[in-house]
Amino acid sequence: MKILAFLGLMLIFLGLTLIILTHLINYSSKISFENLRKLPKFLIYIYEKNDLTFITSPILIIIGLGYFLWVFLKIFHK
Repeated sequence: MKILAFLGLMLIFLGLTLIILTHLINYSSKISFENLRKLPKFLIYIYEKNDLTFITSPILIIIGLGYFLWVFLKIFHK
């Protein structure tokens, strides 16, 4: 159970980091979308449409889906 708690805390930390990163980009000139676009796509994904900017990590999504599937199978396998 300690592993699940650690994984949950890491996912929360990664999610908060991405939220803070979005706000920092809006207020800072040193961090720009052009610099972030140079990062590999599997680390960070930027979606822009009109006034909406969404930054996420495909790694975060894959880990979250894997965790959800694991919990789902664990609950219904009993």
